[in-house]
Amino acid sequence: MCLTIKDTEYLLDSLPVPMCDNIRIFHVKLIKSEEYRGYIASKKRYFYGVRVQLLTTKNGIPVEFVFMPGSASDVRGLNALPLNLPASSEVYSDAAYTDYHAEDDLCDSSEIKLKVMRKKNSKRQDEPWNQYLKQCTRHYIETVFSSITSVFPKSIHAVTYKGFLLKLEAFIFALTLKQAFIE
Repeated sequence: MCLTIKDTEYLLDSLPVPMCDNIRIFHVKLIKSEEYRGYIASKKRYFYGVRVQLLTTKNGIPVEFVFMPGSASDVRGLNALPLNLPASSEVYSDAAYTDYHAEDDLCDSSEIKLKVMRKKNSKRQDEPWNQYLKQCTRHYIETVFSSITSVFPKSIHAVTYKGFLLKLEAFIFALTLKQAFIE
């Protein structure tokens, strides 16, 4: 069975994956670096772990992902992704990916349009209809994240950092198979 993706609309966002609760950071043995302490704005809490930058199709099939330290910004994750997408693709993301130079470079070099939700004080404001379209399209990535985290155990047990990342890759791969071939 061959997987062909005809749609050129993609969704991009980051998913924080904690290795342990914030209070147990001093006892963690897999990694010891302040770089892995991040902040989850939606939950208003800190975590210690990695941030998965995930690029999916509009239908929720993961295409590319990269693991970043918990404190890494979304723009840094955008620059780490290879973005091997067809020309004239559109990548929808939230306002945390606002980087005008990256938008212009992607458009000029790869003909990929980065459609970022704009903040109110943004230099490049969107028309109201365009803002509504971005919001409705981008919103599905949260459903993809809940699909991934629903198969996570209560805590991901690993002996090494590479083992932890390997388990995360397995969860993403399982979701890819489920979304692309089973459903």
